[in-house]
Amino acid sequence: MTPLRVGIVGIGNISGIYFKNLGSYRSTQIVAVADLDTSRADAAAAKYGIPNSLTVDQLLAHPDVDLVLNLTIPKAHGPIGLQAVAAGKHVYNEKPLSTELESARQLVEAAKAKGLRVGCAPDTFLGAGLQTARKAIDAGEIGTPIGAQGNMLARGPEPWHPNPEFFYKPGGGPMLDMGPYYMTALVSLLGPVRRVAGLARASFPTRTVGSGALKGNVIQVETPTHFVGGLEFVQGALGQTQLSFDVYHSWADHPIVIFGSEGTMRVPDPNTFGGDVTVRRHNEEDWRVIPNTHGFAEDSRGLGVLDIAHAISENRPHRASGDLALHVLEIMLAFERSSTEGRHIELNPTIDRPAPMGETEFADDL
Repeated sequence: MTPLRVGIVGIGNISGIYFKNLGSYRSTQIVAVADLDTSRADAAAAKYGIPNSLTVDQLLAHPDVDLVLNLTIPKAHGPIGLQAVAAGKHVYNEKPLSTELESARQLVEAAKAKGLRVGCAPDTFLGAGLQTARKAIDAGEIGTPIGAQGNMLARGPEPWHPNPEFFYKPGGGPMLDMGPYYMTALVSLLGPVRRVAGLARASFPTRTVGSGALKGNVIQVETPTHFVGGLEFVQGALGQTQLSFDVYHSWADHPIVIFGSEGTMRVPDPNTFGGDVTVRRHNEEDWRVIPNTHGFAEDSRGLGVLDIAHAISENRPHRASGDLALHVLEIMLAFERSSTEGRHIELNPTIDRPAPMGETEFADDL
């Protein structure tokens, strides 16, 4: 198949792994890079051997770019994505799809109208750990799923991140930053969500940068930083979640746990591609590991883009889709809305779970 030609917009902390992976897969080729800071784009092009270092507008218009990989800050995900689609390009956004539900819908609808693909991180659910869990659940390893927990409890990124202010402004916070990993994993395992109930607060009014050139700078917190809530899945299971940037020491040893009619499953960290899946059925005395059945246990960010490349060639839906990311965004925003309005938020999902990965799928690309 002809490689999918990728142009990368935004040279931030996460970009390095995308350069590494998409530059090594046989079915993807990075042909251009752009950043508002042109010196960063020039440096990335030189480091990774990218032929074109461009302005953002030049990259969006470049005839050799098939797909725009949008690694900009979250508030730019929607606008840059819409510009890419308007220019006739497929687009793959870093998470979340957008910080606003309406712009996310516009992006998905605009792409469909033009016959273009929209994809979105996270693609960790395509990795070995979560695909092994998916296969085991579908095989009835723990019976019928009846409940789930998903917890990310931490202190926040300001001790180590060089420029963490955006995490504490509207469009930031643990729900839109880390929630995509957890909600995408849960939807991929259990299916779409029917309704959400949530509570949210900002526990501390300020944060102090702990490292780098901005060390000592004080950030005013303008978004909730601690969420608790519940989810009702269309298939009937009930989930509960806590996502926080306010916690020093977490009790949540397992990020995701699925409870079934015949036993319990502990699922690996959804911010990784590998990890052990452990189960304990009702008649077992101890936990046992289910060996990984799928590939991509290492950091494989960009796997969702690789899937788009194959999906285009095979004329099939891709898995880390705009529709999935739109549903996940709707779930995440519903927690704060539920807290503010004091009621359940009803959703009307129209998606199904993404198709499972084949156990050796894309092995020829490595």
